[in-house]
Amino acid sequence: MSPAQRFATYFHVHLVSDSTGETLNALARAVCARFDDLMPIEHIYALVRSMRQLERALEDIESAPGVVIHTIVDPEIRTALEEGCRRLDMPCLPALDPLVASLQRYLGVALTSRVGVQHTLDNDYFNRMDALNYAIGHDDGQGGQDLEQADVVLIGVSRTSKTPTCIYLAHRGVKAANVPLVPHRPPPEQLFNLKHAQVIGLTVSPDRLIQIRRNRLLSLKEDRESSYIDHEAVREEVVRARRLYERQGWPVIDVTRRSVEETAAQVINILNRGHGQVEVLS
Repeated sequence: MSPAQRFATYFHVHLVSDSTGETLNALARAVCARFDDLMPIEHIYALVRSMRQLERALEDIESAPGVVIHTIVDPEIRTALEEGCRRLDMPCLPALDPLVASLQRYLGVALTSRVGVQHTLDNDYFNRMDALNYAIGHDDGQGGQDLEQADVVLIGVSRTSKTPTCIYLAHRGVKAANVPLVPHRPPPEQLFNLKHAQVIGLTVSPDRLIQIRRNRLLSLKEDRESSYIDHEAVREEVVRARRLYERQGWPVIDVTRRSVEETAAQVINILNRGHGQVEVLS
């Protein structure tokens, strides 16, 4: 069968967590993405902290056989989960055990048995919330008078992933604002006088930008032709933006083939090179 004729194989993956399940979900998706033509059907059981909750989870797991991955800390619940999976003849994988065991051997310290310690309301949590509020309040050129409070200001023409990148950075504790470059309108003067905040320009290939903008118009049920998707106008828009970045000596990230996560990682690298180590939350 040719590659074009292959069909995806679906399978059930049960994610059992005694916390929010965010860590486990992200890890499972990263692992499953390494396999071609496999489509996981995710079942998430979060905040499993009692035997009754575990029993309900095992009932659901039995009805949809597959792979069980967990981050359960409590020894009693963990043993019950493993025995339940053994009874159902399903693999039960402790997601963090290999990494935790390696770190424990290296550090020579005891493990904590507290549940959900990565989500405690500590300074990191409030720093993230502060950064998220800042990103929302400074999206698309809003709140322009206090850009100096930002760690980074992303600028670029419309549809260069400025907003999602800022939101992603906020979840890492980085205060990010974004400013759009609008044709025939000068950028805000404050951009050229920032002392603390790092300005980074985002660019993209004209062809890719037109494709993204067309999809955006379709989602809005807008099919009129305009300079927004005219090839020559878009090319000129991108060129003008690049010239601005070059004149100001601002770092540039090409987002044509980058995901939001990859763009954010490159932003963090630039910040660390430019200002010493920026505190980025895991």
